[in-house]
Amino acid sequence: MSAAMPTAAELVIDVLGPCRLPSPVARHLGEQAVHFVGSADKVLLDDSLSSLRGARGEPDTLPAFELAGPRDRIFFDPRTVRAGIVTCGGLAPGLNNVVRGLVLELSVGYGVRQVLGFRYGYEGLIARFGHVPLGLTPESVAHIHHEGGTVLGTSRGSQDAAEVVDNLEANGIGILFVVGGDGSMRGAMRLCAEIARRQLRIAVVGVPKTIDNDVPFIDRSFGFVTAYSAAVDAIRSARVEALAARDGIGLVKLMGRHSGFLACQAALASTEADLVLIPEVPMRLQGDSGVLACLGRVLDRKGHAVVVAAEGVAQDLIAPAAAGESVDKSGNARLKDAGVFLRDRIGAHFAQAGREVTVKYIDPSYTIRSIPACASDSVYCWNMARHAVHAAMAGNTNMLIGRWHGRFVHVPMALATRESRRVNPEGDLWMSVIENTGQPRTFG
Repeated sequence: MSAAMPTAAELVIDVLGPCRLPSPVARHLGEQAVHFVGSADKVLLDDSLSSLRGARGEPDTLPAFELAGPRDRIFFDPRTVRAGIVTCGGLAPGLNNVVRGLVLELSVGYGVRQVLGFRYGYEGLIARFGHVPLGLTPESVAHIHHEGGTVLGTSRGSQDAAEVVDNLEANGIGILFVVGGDGSMRGAMRLCAEIARRQLRIAVVGVPKTIDNDVPFIDRSFGFVTAYSAAVDAIRSARVEALAARDGIGLVKLMGRHSGFLACQAALASTEADLVLIPEVPMRLQGDSGVLACLGRVLDRKGHAVVVAAEGVAQDLIAPAAAGESVDKSGNARLKDAGVFLRDRIGAHFAQAGREVTVKYIDPSYTIRSIPACASDSVYCWNMARHAVHAAMAGNTNMLIGRWHGRFVHVPMALATRESRRVNPEGDLWMSVIENTGQPRTFG
């Protein structure tokens, strides 16, 4: 959770206007089968008993997220509204599942007649790039969830908000769904600001995507379970390679620019890791308590070792990048290759000590992020998508769908992009990793 606890006012969701139209969702299931929710239904930000005991004022003043779900009255007329979908940033398992879910809920659940898929991320929303939108129907997306990647394509980098809104107007888009990570949501916020400046009635709703699982105030991002489950196979392969040689070392680099959730969960699921290195825990290579000394002790004890490292580790130990290579198209700091750095430093250290080791380095990053969603993530994607549609049809905007304390909720984009979620070095997840691997709490 963020160090700075949000106030109740910071959790309020923007709306385009009053909902006056009856929802068509009930016609499919019957009035008695649909549980409609309203903006008054909330999920507490902090649901611990101690926080409730210490709260002052009325319950309605406690910080709480708006509960996601179908509303009995909606803002947009399904017969006339046109929706758009764009997928941005890097790949993640489940992108096609989300696209499919959005199309099915819009078309079947609400009877929306026109859904456009914009190609290659925000580029597809700029007319001068010439990317023709795809018409999406339940038939065209019926089987796309069996494949990894995204049928819409993706790209990195921001685009001019005024040009994007020009294109939304030209295509008659009333609802835009943005499926992407932190940078994509910041871009969506700029679109919302331009839309508000023009006093247009266009809703922008996000479905957060990140392999790193670092979106704050969201229990987990879609594709994360698939990713760390696939990473388990890479860790097991590293152990097999390490066992095949005397003093063998298997080194696996996993995604995690600033957050080590993927490395931690994969290591716990595999039970094969001896050392887990994450960006949140500063480390030294040298010294009795450094990584190299710890690795040597593992080799002495077991005769082999498996190291799992997040891509964002050791950035302060690697030589600076050349001028002009410091950021990518999305404005993110371009990371130096921690996997290659660790491989080379481990080999050099033991060679200097006169100890022959065999280091096998595995980087499964692009394999992991390009596979289809597992069963758990497939269900999760479907629910994220349908709740995004419910929110958009009710005229909610400048928000994304999250799950908090097991319930799907509406999260303001400004709050979700305020900072990244990190592994707490004093928290239960990191303590679980330490107990599982037997490694020291820090490498200081």
